[in-house]
Amino acid sequence: MNNPLALTTERVDDIPLLLAQLERMGVQELLDKHFPTHGNWKGLSLGWCVVVWLSYILSQADHRLSYVQDWVEKRLKTLKICTKQSFSPLDFTDDRLEAVLRYLSDDERWEQFETDLGASLIRVYDLQKEKIRLDTTTASGYCSITEDGLFQWGHSKDYRPDLAQVKIMLSTLDPLGMPIATEVVAGNCADDPLYIPARLLSMSFKCDTTK
Repeated sequence: MNNPLALTTERVDDIPLLLAQLERMGVQELLDKHFPTHGNWKGLSLGWCVVVWLSYILSQADHRLSYVQDWVEKRLKTLKICTKQSFSPLDFTDDRLEAVLRYLSDDERWEQFETDLGASLIRVYDLQKEKIRLDTTTASGYCSITEDGLFQWGHSKDYRPDLAQVKIMLSTLDPLGMPIATEVVAGNCADDPLYIPARLLSMSFKCDTTK
């Protein structure tokens, strides 16, 4: 008798594209270079953990740690083929991802990483400043409120008056939608006083017309 054929179904979605782009940027190599882990670290390297984790965040639009392990388990074959790495869902437990965040919180090493990452990114645009759009948004969270902190009580655009929030003013170049300037202020600030400073900052933006 012929053995029954075993089929495994996984949702590929945009995972191969995201992992390919992260590989092209050299994110994994640079993370492992600038954030060496303790000798007791086992399993997938920190760089690969971050790359797979970033693909989850971008694909699912979700930054929560507790859902990553289950997501990896349901797409394990796809992730292994794309990364050419051998690992298990246990490499993405809450504890492991929390440890990753502790390593990445080193400001000095992070600056060195960003310097190396940015060294390979060169973009030149011929942009015309005909129209600049300004808009504000808020980001809320379960944060402690301090007198001089950014997270404060304010009018919630997310309909969550029970959460402290921070306010962000963003100016973009139309029609490309390219961000020009960002201003982050306390969540209890009004929108109106933010427009003029953001507009002045945007007007100081210089377009590089180098071909």
